[in-house]
Amino acid sequence: MAKSILLVGVGGQGTILASKLLTMGLMEAGFDVKMSEIHGMSQRGGSVSSQVRYGDKVESPVIELGGADILVSFEKMEALRWLNYVKPEGKVVVNDYEIPSTPILSGKVDYPAGIIEELSGKVETITIDAGKRATELGNPKVMNVILLGTIIKSMGLEAINWEKIVRDNIKPQFVDLNLRALQAGMYLV
Repeated sequence: MAKSILLVGVGGQGTILASKLLTMGLMEAGFDVKMSEIHGMSQRGGSVSSQVRYGDKVESPVIELGGADILVSFEKMEALRWLNYVKPEGKVVVNDYEIPSTPILSGKVDYPAGIIEELSGKVETITIDAGKRATELGNPKVMNVILLGTIIKSMGLEAINWEKIVRDNIKPQFVDLNLRALQAGMYLV
């Protein structure tokens, strides 16, 4: 039976890179993998989503409503936006991180309060602060790899050679930092 992982965030957060690394690792482990990505207005800070499905045989890359085993949200408001895709017995990993949308920045609306509480009331929710952890590691840009680590641990995929995947797909000068970020993410869940 196929497993479904939904990664969501805002343009510029590295959501697509994280899903590509995940897909490569799953393929390396011998799974049939399908990936679908939607960039939206990602170049302008808009919503980005990536759907990764894997198993012995995967027919479609698309996750239907109520079909995701796990939703990993790089930004809090995106978790709420995509929550209806999570199975009732699924889980959400949400990064406690805010990126205000244009209507919020223009003062037309406020950033919604109580998002984490609302998520927790509906589905098993793990809240992490990947931004803080990435800054502690020395580079806020590795937040996406920290979140990839949470997927690996949450889905029981630790046996895959993630070090090889990172080494093969990340610029050499950033490999060690990204390997530390991956480990940090696995430790956070």
